[in-house]
Amino acid sequence: MSGVTNLKPKAIIFDMDGVLVDSEPLWQKAEFEIFSSLGVHVTEELAMTTKTMTTREVTEFWRNRYEWKNISVQQAEDRVISRVIELIENENCEIDGIGNFVKLIKDQGYRIGLATNSPYKIIPVVLKKLKLTHYFDAVSSSDSEPNGKPDPSVYLTTSCKLEVDPEHCIAIEDSFNGMLAAKRAGMKVAAFTNGNIAADLSIANYVINKFEDIDQWTACVIN
Repeated sequence: MSGVTNLKPKAIIFDMDGVLVDSEPLWQKAEFEIFSSLGVHVTEELAMTTKTMTTREVTEFWRNRYEWKNISVQQAEDRVISRVIELIENENCEIDGIGNFVKLIKDQGYRIGLATNSPYKIIPVVLKKLKLTHYFDAVSSSDSEPNGKPDPSVYLTTSCKLEVDPEHCIAIEDSFNGMLAAKRAGMKVAAFTNGNIAADLSIANYVINKFEDIDQWTACVIN
């Protein structure tokens, strides 16, 4: 594929929402419940606008349109996060095949990272849910960065923690903004479609349709 070099990858960095867990419906549910309780009229059209934002950005988005009282932006954000954590713990949200996929690449000697726009406190909840905590060598959240994806900061931070140069990393992403962040960080990108034929793959180096298809993917990309 164009833009692919012969540098052997040394690390795989996963996005979290939509890659490890199918959490988008859970975020939508939590945001609708919390913001509606504060008097916000959450429309489907505006909710699509907030889809790629960080939790803080989403909260500020709605606060700027509906000035609720007696609760700060931070408190509202915390309520959303707490509700998402509750839903993740209780819902069947694991992406099919992700457990075996992570274990396989770990067994092959690759360092494994996680770079997400979601708040840091959700990361251990997800990894515990999937029983994958000890497979990850480094995790990072955009809530510790000046900007979220598509800014490359969270990917650069994660590669630094892994002690692997970005050019030796492959990021696995399901969103165009996430892919763009990884590209801007100097990484190759594997687009995870999960069967979504409408996904924008224009800047991806590789494509993963399902994590069950690990043999073909690892033969092409990792080995």
